[in-house]
Amino acid sequence: RSFDVNLQAALHVSQIVARQMIAQGVPGAIVNVSSQASQRALRDHAVYCSTKSALDMLSKVMAMELGPHKIRVNTVNPTVVMTDMGRINWSDPQKSAAMINRIPLGKFAEVDDVVNSILFLLSDKSAMTTGSSLMVDGGFLVS
Repeated sequence: RSFDVNLQAALHVSQIVARQMIAQGVPGAIVNVSSQASQRALRDHAVYCSTKSALDMLSKVMAMELGPHKIRVNTVNPTVVMTDMGRINWSDPQKSAAMINRIPLGKFAEVDDVVNSILFLLSDKSAMTTGSSLMVDGGFLVS
C-alpha cells in the first residue's frame, strides 16, 4: 500500500499531467512531496524510506525526460510536519525529543513551511531548478 500511495500515485498523476502539458505545449513544473526519510535511514521505517527514495529518483528521471518540454520536476523533502496526524504521532515529548534534538532549528515543520517551498518550486523564481530535492528539515540532514 505504501508503494501505491508514495510512488505509484505520483507516477500516474504526473504522467497524466505531463501528457496534457506536452500536448498543449504548456511549460510548467511538477512538485512531488517526498521526505527527509528518503535521505536518512530511520529505524522501523524501511518501506517508508524506500518509497520516498524511489520518489526522489523518479522525480530526477522525470526532470531529465520532461526538461526538453520545458517542464521542471522537483521534490520537497520535509521533516515531521505538524499536521493533525503529525501532532498525534509526535506529541509525546519522549518520542519527539530524539528527532527534535537532531534538528538544528529545534522544531518540526509547520504546514506553511512545506506549502511555501512548493509554491517556490512551482513559481518562475525557481526557473532553473529541476531534478532537485528541497530539504524542508530544519537542518536535520546536516546533523
